[in-house]
Amino acid sequence: MMKKMMRVFLAVLMIPVMAACSTEKPEAVTEEGFKPSMDTSTKCHITVGGGYDNFEALEAEFDSFNEYYPDVELVFTKVDDYNNMIGTVLNGNDAPDIYVNYSWMYGRDQYKSSIDHAENLADPALGLNLDCIRSNIILNTDDGTLPMVPVFANTYGMLVNNNLFEKEGLSVPTTYQEMVKVCNAFRDKGYENPMMGFSQKETTSLFTLTIYPFFCGTVANDAEAVKKLNALDASAGEYMRPSLEKITQFLNDGCVNLEACAEIENNYDAVILRFFEGDVPMMMCSGDTVSGTKKRESRSEAFIDNPFTYSFVPVPMSDEGANFLDIPNLQFSVNKDSQNLDMANEFMRFLITTQELNKMAQNKGLLSPTKDLSYNTMYSAFGAVPESRILSPEEFGLTDDAVIQLRQAVYRVGTGQMTIDEAIAAYGTFEQ
Repeated sequence: MMKKMMRVFLAVLMIPVMAACSTEKPEAVTEEGFKPSMDTSTKCHITVGGGYDNFEALEAEFDSFNEYYPDVELVFTKVDDYNNMIGTVLNGNDAPDIYVNYSWMYGRDQYKSSIDHAENLADPALGLNLDCIRSNIILNTDDGTLPMVPVFANTYGMLVNNNLFEKEGLSVPTTYQEMVKVCNAFRDKGYENPMMGFSQKETTSLFTLTIYPFFCGTVANDAEAVKKLNALDASAGEYMRPSLEKITQFLNDGCVNLEACAEIENNYDAVILRFFEGDVPMMMCSGDTVSGTKKRESRSEAFIDNPFTYSFVPVPMSDEGANFLDIPNLQFSVNKDSQNLDMANEFMRFLITTQELNKMAQNKGLLSPTKDLSYNTMYSAFGAVPESRILSPEEFGLTDDAVIQLRQAVYRVGTGQMTIDEAIAAYGTFEQ
């Protein structure tokens, strides 16, 4: 009896001890919400560095965080020529506590500082709820550490003028053959340009936007192909053939008028304003471009006079359906040498949740990295893509070096500068 009483007594004594220990290791935020793990009267200054001119969506998160920590000053600072200067900034006296990072920087000597300064965000002791993020866009590293975590995602697709489809009694295409039929139907109804996109330069041209997801579908399950493509092996050019043939078919089927597309000056402002003219049923672009639509509605006289609803959907380049190319857009790293490391991690613990990431994506107009894409009807079509057709270079390992080769090749074939065989033979020689 005495032993039993002693065990009970010791168990009671352990409760406050265990409670005290739990505050030393923050628990991951659950769907029930964020709970502060530090003294809420803490005073400090946290700087987030990035390349945006402004980051209103993030500043809204600062305000929300201040509801828990009112004396923590959070500031976003733009770094000019970000990609080239972030290493120098991190090595300086005014290094940010949190900074923007990109997957393509990983493994490149010129961006070594952006990785070396990054804390391992996969450390369970930090309490980040990484389970709320789609696993296929989380960077796979050689040593299993996680130097960055996605806060926005991106993809390629097309803006759709829903009013035009409804007016003409047509459905948004979900397969390649449907897309060709829809283009023909619109043309028969007097629409000169059923589909448009930027074509003046190879970067984010309509050729890349349409074919890159299709290309990934042809190599994602072929590890040997990905290995050769990444190594810029000359023989790997042959893996581009199905995609180059597809873009040629796409053009021959009359889906786009390249002369009309050439009048669009850039793949952001000009693409949006041309789409807002209201006579283009489908406009190819990236999620980055979509993020700028809301602010430009008031800049388009045509849209003001005749507003319409629009959405963003995948481009169906296959008869089996469209691929959802799921890629991280913007990622955050925590500077492990931060003077306020604990609070920087606390902010990240607050931010990396379904609720906050979706809210920030909604404010920015970008695709959220979370598993819940129902937050924004603009992107809901991507949430409906079957898992088997969701592809991510982060997952199957295709590098930016290989993507540059595809981008250059498809642009040259699409614009008639090269034949398919010439572009295949040139694989590994294209420069950015």
